[in-house]
Amino acid sequence: MMKRSPLKPALALMLAAGLLSACSLAPTYQRPAAPVAAEFPAVPPAGGAKAQPARAADAKTAVDTGWREYFADARLQQLIAAALDNNRDLRVAVLRMEEARAAYNIQSADRLPNLNVGLSESRGKTPASVSNNGQISRNQRYDANLSLAAFELDFFGRVKSLSDAALASYLATDEARQSAQIGIVAEVAKAYFTERAYAEQYTLAQRTYEARKRTFDLTQQRVEVGASSRLDLRSNETLMETARASALALARQRAQAANALTLLVGQGVTADGAMASDAQIDAMSALPEGLPSELLARRPDIRAAEQRLQAANANIGAARAAFFPRVSLTAAIGSASPSFSGLFDGGTGSWSFVPQLTLPIFDAGRNKANLNLSEVRKNIAVADYEKSIQVAFREVADALAARTYLGEQVAAQRAIQEAQAERLRLLQLRFENGVASSLDVLDAQRELFSAEQSLVQARLLRATSAIDLYRALGGGLK
Repeated sequence: MMKRSPLKPALALMLAAGLLSACSLAPTYQRPAAPVAAEFPAVPPAGGAKAQPARAADAKTAVDTGWREYFADARLQQLIAAALDNNRDLRVAVLRMEEARAAYNIQSADRLPNLNVGLSESRGKTPASVSNNGQISRNQRYDANLSLAAFELDFFGRVKSLSDAALASYLATDEARQSAQIGIVAEVAKAYFTERAYAEQYTLAQRTYEARKRTFDLTQQRVEVGASSRLDLRSNETLMETARASALALARQRAQAANALTLLVGQGVTADGAMASDAQIDAMSALPEGLPSELLARRPDIRAAEQRLQAANANIGAARAAFFPRVSLTAAIGSASPSFSGLFDGGTGSWSFVPQLTLPIFDAGRNKANLNLSEVRKNIAVADYEKSIQVAFREVADALAARTYLGEQVAAQRAIQEAQAERLRLLQLRFENGVASSLDVLDAQRELFSAEQSLVQARLLRATSAIDLYRALGGGLK
């Protein structure tokens, strides 16, 4: 009669555990409803502003538009590429993702048995005074075995729930890395255009200062011959020094903007090129906004919040499983012999099979507290997920409002600048013909300088709002 192998019951038990491990006590996950309106708020034209043109139905969305396609400036593309390689914040985000992936690999390994091969030797000596036969005894033993170390049979899905939670945490950090990448792309573009705007304003201020200095020198000569008053001289001096102070302030702001850009890029940079043209800003602003529900799939920060919610949901399953018995299995098969040469001879086989059942009886409320903690953390994750959606909705709505009004604001500011330039030209003609006073000319120069600076600022606001819309809609990964 064939002798039944003692390991067959263990293998059968492991197979049954594998079938039952699909059971889980985690709550069925349901995505919370988005706590926002079904559509973005409409922004009606105001103050004579024209309505935005209809977006083409087949226009590419932000998530389908790579940053190289969105930002046409070659120098800006180089800076963004360098930032994606060198930025320390993004590097930390990548390392956090690697950390979470390693943690998931460790946790998921608990779902499979750990097999170990062992080879050991033991020697001992028993003195005659304590020996049973009154003689010195010596013993020696060699063991070789293949062992299964304390493998938990996951009847109630505790290990599976912990593995699911670790996987969701890993996916959340990966989404966080993508969100950080989008943020770096947007921040580099905004810092670049800010530095270029300051450079343009500085050029205007320096040019204005040089022109006013020439006027001041000419007025000083006229005062010396009695052709102008000292009041005219001091008025010209005030305008000249005002332009000089503005130029110095803009030089400082430009240097600080360059430092901010250097920090984002992660290496020394030399900014050159020009501020984005109106045509480029128009192209950047022409993104279709879509619907709020589409943000759930577009924005990695929302997807990261949902993965954290799923991790919290899985941890509830692990906390519930802690109330039930835990079954673990330790087994080994091998050979034992008093001599190494006879270790694998016939009749030296050995085996062990140690199932263990642990049933919680009294834990001073620890398991209940752990379950309560898991449920509270899930509620926190739900609130965090809903807040992420609300923040995303607000960011898109703000960017759409800016897109509606800033285009007309730039047009109005350009009309002011052109009108001030023409006013100055006419007053200079009148002054040369003795009709207007020098104070009228000085006032026109001051107003023109202010209009030129305001136009640059309005164009910068429109460019940064287009970048904010691109970022808010989930673009920038490619």
